[in-house]
Amino acid sequence: MTRTRLGIALLVAAAILGVAAIALAGGHGDSDDGPHEGHTMTAATGGAHPVAGQFKPDETLLADCPADNQRCYEQAFGNLAYNKGPKRAIAEFDETLATNDAVRGNCHRIVHMIGSASLARFDGDVAQAFALGSATCWSGYYHGILERAFAEVSSPAEVKAVSRTICDDPDIERTTFLLYQCVHGLGHGLMIYSGYDLPWALEICDALAEDWDQTSCTGGVFMENISSSYGIDSKWVRDDDPLYPCPAMKERHKLYCYLMVTSRINELNGFDWKQTAAACGTVESGWASTCFESYGRDASGWTLEEPAKIAPLCELAGRHETSCVYGAVRDLASFDPSGKRATRLCSVVAREFRERCWNGYGTIVATLHPGVAAQRKACDSAPAGYRAACRLGAGIS
Repeated sequence: MTRTRLGIALLVAAAILGVAAIALAGGHGDSDDGPHEGHTMTAATGGAHPVAGQFKPDETLLADCPADNQRCYEQAFGNLAYNKGPKRAIAEFDETLATNDAVRGNCHRIVHMIGSASLARFDGDVAQAFALGSATCWSGYYHGILERAFAEVSSPAEVKAVSRTICDDPDIERTTFLLYQCVHGLGHGLMIYSGYDLPWALEICDALAEDWDQTSCTGGVFMENISSSYGIDSKWVRDDDPLYPCPAMKERHKLYCYLMVTSRINELNGFDWKQTAAACGTVESGWASTCFESYGRDASGWTLEEPAKIAPLCELAGRHETSCVYGAVRDLASFDPSGKRATRLCSVVAREFRERCWNGYGTIVATLHPGVAAQRKACDSAPAGYRAACRLGAGIS
């Protein structure tokens, strides 16, 4: 597979495959320092930040975990992956997810740990760990692999070299979805490795071989900046400016920044959706629709992926309602690859937005299903009048 032929449509589609409205750690520090993107890395100059790749197996079992102890669940599922393999851990995780609110509320971080523990089990073989993974809970498993992959890297120069080759493997490149998760997860790993040095992480992303890789990598950087996997306070957010650092970013870095920005806005305003919609209406020219796609993704997560509750939140977006629906349906499709939730959303939104909804679903179909035949089959789940929109989103005629 060549990445350049996939085109910008798939890039933007994959941008939505991220954490939606998860609970964020409070107390992000205010900083008077602007984002000088030529900044030289500080935290990473002495090797990985202490939080990177921190999984260590112990004797903790799922049965040992009190209902409200999320860290216990992280460790227990990590132990299960390390000892029994990721397939066993993910299967048990999926069963627990359906009935345990504590696990559901912390699901992305738990599957991060399953990924990190799986890479430890396979002695650092990224491709082997990826091949046995799952997209459950917004693909945190894959992010956890890339987070740990830098644990033994000792210098910034080595980080750059590893970053350019870590996703070059046929097992990873067999689908756009896996390839995106690898390069996106690289962005997470760079932030964690460097102690949340955002300019340095972006610099490493920009040094990757292809434009697709570079831009996809920045998605992981901005997601980790806004929604730290470990509750780290990033200096690249501000309590008095919920849009920061997006307006100050170079143009090539704005896409993913604005695709994540409402997670920060919602955190600061207590999920006041009217205020969040108003904030998106104030962003710089050309980026309002992207902000409302972020709004739609967060609406999906906030409602626990319930289409009937997403639609009223999208109505608050006013003339940008179609962008909200587009963002929401892609999040639903990434959370539930069966397409059942996406189908429900496209059936409950106003008729004028249904074609756009199915088009958004198609963009995710393109990343999940290798080959035109499989993509066509997935789009056949749409009502007859909308299958063309789905196929257009998937990039097939």
